[in-house]
Amino acid sequence: MAPAVTISKSGSATAPSLEDITAVTNTIFTTSQSQESLDASYALTNLLLESVGFRGLQEYGILDEIKKAAGDKKNPGRREGAMFALGALFERFPVQQPLSEVVFLLQEDYVVPLALDALADKNSSVRESAQYALDAFFNNLKPEALAIGLLPAVVKYLGKKTGKWQGTVGGYATIGRMADKAKMGMGSREEEQVKDILREAMGKRLEGLIPVVEAGMHDLKSEVSKQAIKTMNSLTTLLQNDDVAPRITLLIKSMENPSTESLQKAIHALSQTTFVSIVTSPVLALLTPPLERSLNTPTTSQEVLRQTVVVVENLTKLVHDPVEARVFLPRLKPGVKSVKDRASLPEVREIGTRALEVIDKAMGGGDDDLAQGAVARTKAADVLAVLEREVKASGGLLNYPGDSEVWDLAKSYVSEMVTEDVNQREIARISVCVGPYLQPLMKDDKSASAAAAIEKFYIAEDQRKYGAPVKEDDGEVEIVNANFSLGYGGMLLLSHTNLRLLKGHRYGLCGRNGAGKSTLMRSIANGNLQGFPSQDEVRTCFVEHNQGEDADLSILEYTAKDPKLQAEGIERISKVLEEVGFTAGPEGRQSEKVGSLSGGWKMKLALARAMLLRADVLLLDEPTNHLDVANVKWLEEYLKTHTEITSLIVSHDSGFLDDVCTDVYHYEGKKLVCYKGNLAAFVKQKPEAKSYYTLSDSNVQFKFPPPGILTGVRSNTRSILRMTNCTFTYPGASKPSLFDVTCQLSLSSRVAIIGANGAGKSTLIKLLTGETIPQEGKVEKHPNLRIGYIKQHALEHVEMHMEKTPNQYLQWRYANGDDREVLMKQSRILTEEDKAQMDKLVEVPGGGSRKIEALIGRQKYKKSFQYEVKWIGLLPKYNSMVMRETLLELGFSKLIQEFDDHEAAREGLGFRQLEPKVIAKHFEDVGLDPEIANHNEISGLSGGQKVKVVIAAAMWPNPHLLVLDEPTNFLDRDSLGGLAVAIRDYKGGVVMISHNEEFVGALCPEQWHVADGRVMHKGHLAVSLDRFEDSSRPGSSLASSNVSSAMASAAGSPSGTPGGSAVQSEAEGGDMKFKSKKKKKLTRAQMKEREVRRRLRHIEWLNSPK
Repeated sequence: MAPAVTISKSGSATAPSLEDITAVTNTIFTTSQSQESLDASYALTNLLLESVGFRGLQEYGILDEIKKAAGDKKNPGRREGAMFALGALFERFPVQQPLSEVVFLLQEDYVVPLALDALADKNSSVRESAQYALDAFFNNLKPEALAIGLLPAVVKYLGKKTGKWQGTVGGYATIGRMADKAKMGMGSREEEQVKDILREAMGKRLEGLIPVVEAGMHDLKSEVSKQAIKTMNSLTTLLQNDDVAPRITLLIKSMENPSTESLQKAIHALSQTTFVSIVTSPVLALLTPPLERSLNTPTTSQEVLRQTVVVVENLTKLVHDPVEARVFLPRLKPGVKSVKDRASLPEVREIGTRALEVIDKAMGGGDDDLAQGAVARTKAADVLAVLEREVKASGGLLNYPGDSEVWDLAKSYVSEMVTEDVNQREIARISVCVGPYLQPLMKDDKSASAAAAIEKFYIAEDQRKYGAPVKEDDGEVEIVNANFSLGYGGMLLLSHTNLRLLKGHRYGLCGRNGAGKSTLMRSIANGNLQGFPSQDEVRTCFVEHNQGEDADLSILEYTAKDPKLQAEGIERISKVLEEVGFTAGPEGRQSEKVGSLSGGWKMKLALARAMLLRADVLLLDEPTNHLDVANVKWLEEYLKTHTEITSLIVSHDSGFLDDVCTDVYHYEGKKLVCYKGNLAAFVKQKPEAKSYYTLSDSNVQFKFPPPGILTGVRSNTRSILRMTNCTFTYPGASKPSLFDVTCQLSLSSRVAIIGANGAGKSTLIKLLTGETIPQEGKVEKHPNLRIGYIKQHALEHVEMHMEKTPNQYLQWRYANGDDREVLMKQSRILTEEDKAQMDKLVEVPGGGSRKIEALIGRQKYKKSFQYEVKWIGLLPKYNSMVMRETLLELGFSKLIQEFDDHEAAREGLGFRQLEPKVIAKHFEDVGLDPEIANHNEISGLSGGQKVKVVIAAAMWPNPHLLVLDEPTNFLDRDSLGGLAVAIRDYKGGVVMISHNEEFVGALCPEQWHVADGRVMHKGHLAVSLDRFEDSSRPGSSLASSNVSSAMASAAGSPSGTPGGSAVQSEAEGGDMKFKSKKKKKLTRAQMKEREVRRRLRHIEWLNSPK
């Protein structure tokens, strides 16, 4: 007799008889054709869904039959049929009747393990059908169901001591797949919302997942351990914490190989990390086990204990949720208390005391949390009470046979899903997680009304806790409201975020280098941003630095030539140019060539173009770069007075953002978050952003290599680079850019070059570094001096190498032992006169007339150098030692420079291995991720990242003198702080141009003021140490820099004589002389060895490419 089965409300057919069901199941389990078995499985599923629904699964004993067939070891056909039947049920039931999930996962909890066990079947078709069943179930569950239902079922399965290893691999693979599904992407709004819910839900359960997966990493079966390691890597993507992300590889290695050494490496790496992002439960779940192990291991050294406690203290400061703190910190507290009470070193005990206080503060006082403003979490028991109440109010359940058993499990299951949505503030999903589950159990449409009532209740609760949502209708004109995702190459920058712009508002766009600020603005300007209005609706203009310009045109001609501006007419163009400072008339700035403009004037030209375009939205990328104080003030006033223009501004100038911004958009977790008010108001709301106001290495640490020893220089204040009476005029210019300038630098120099735009600051730098040659006067440097030079437009260094990775660029630049950029300098290129000079005959006493072929050696002689000269057509034994002064008199200065550069490079690069691994570590020292340095092309990097590439390349040969032209351009606040600390602690000399008063005032006690082509020196200025958060840090070179090149500088002449030129020390006599030891007489054996060396050098030279 057929069992009493009630017809489902969703179906219209009558309940099938037991004989009908048996006939279909027999076909599934006994047919010899796989396709026929699969078709019968779908037929069975459809038959149930159209009639009795989920109730038939038990009443007809279908799941029991599947279990028996799956366990039939003698018949692979029955086992395959069982997996087909499961697959069909998993594919269609959760979608059409979600209540079936309760049956599959809770009531008949053997179903999922059945499919996992079948992965170990010796028959491949059974294994494939089992994988199909698992895939179907996984793909058809909601994110809440994955986290609440499937995840616990898989974890329970992995906790079994018995079972085949293939099933264990399948279990770990399912968890890994779940974590991968939660990974942020660029899908639609609905897709990303699903990912967000799953990621948050899995993150809360990471505490229980990590020990399970870590156990698998130590499994004796290699397949299991490999899959567990892969799954652990997937789980770490749930963290979404930029501070911990670089250390994840080390943390996973410490789990994979839990030795004392690997643990110490992980702890050391964490102690070098500065935590600035809010620490949430996923981060605590990953970091608590290694920290706990380090604290509780009796053999842990005092140094490692100190590092561990420091990490605990820094980590705990950023735990903002007392509930999360009370879950994890009690595990660390006993270990920290033990350190406080029993550590042998007083310093470690003191750190332990501090850490204990921070832990107590973070954990809060339990019930006192609400009084302090914490938001109470919704619990499943509370939701369950609301659910039962609303179900009862809507007419109650149908109470068909078997319904009560299912409902007892379903109400807890549904309550947990709703709890997850409420705590994530995804209230709109409540109806999806309630209505479909109640529908088979209640009359007519009562389930929908119950779901709506529950959703309404929690909307009111959400508003009570967090306040009513802010109404967007604020009476202002909205010009943009776009939802979009943004990626670049292989990097996801923004995941389904919103950008809303109001007319007349000025928005600061803040975030780390590489977050995607310039990419976002370029996408808007190019019309590639999804949802952003077109140029016809909203006229947008992107103002950036590196515009391509025709250097030979006058400024007026260049502007009028722009196709977009031709309709404006010459008169208006000239008027707008005059408004930004380009004076009209034959003698005015509008008549000057575009190529003669300094960086600051080029930026003003770009701003004038934006004004001519009558832009509705101005996109300003670092607008204050290259602008002096007066021009920055002018720009501020311009933006504030033009209230009809909306501005989106990327700038690292905190004062400028403070004065200009009405709102701030901040990059947070791949989203844009809007804060009302200027930068100061933003920092009040988000204290971790305080690096916008202090120069510190809070988030990014730069490490500069120490400079090498300079021969004969034993004092940090001795001159190593000197300009004497130099005058320079650009081709075509009517007056000199620099006139009769004299100055000098030493190893302890900390010099800032100050002046208005176009005053000649960059020209002075180029003369010092040999980029250009003065028409009058001379520039002298120590023969072995190595200079690290970064140009004003730093990207010029890499613009020819955009297709290379940073690692490849560095290898190219230093491939042959020389810095190729030095060889490309104008002062190193041979002119026709220099080539003719090489053919000049040199009279050698007692040797007749000879031609110089090359310089092949150098040695100290008295207070100068002798060079070994190889003569054309003569063997090496006829080489001569010629004094430096003699060669200079004969006109071979460039030959000497070339050899000196080679020797200096050889000294600097002698201990540097040009290997990818070493280079990647060097890039890491200047804050560039090794992954980016090794694999991303330079063309795909942000402006800030490119500057880091240039800084790393300049520092590779261990320079003695660092020359920085506008180093603060492009760098974000964290990188700026890291650079400032690195310069402060650097042991070589530094000379920089910068309009950033905050940066200069913190580092440079000496200033050279450039005005009207003359240089005025000011020394012994006070340095603002308070601009560093760690100003008390020992080892700073600031004290010594106060007696730097300022000692060698005199105050500017009141009469305005040659630029206040520096006066040389009497002891030096105005010449760059260096002490040397007395030359030792060689023995006969040594002379023979020298001849052999010379012969070998000659052979090597003959074989070298000419």
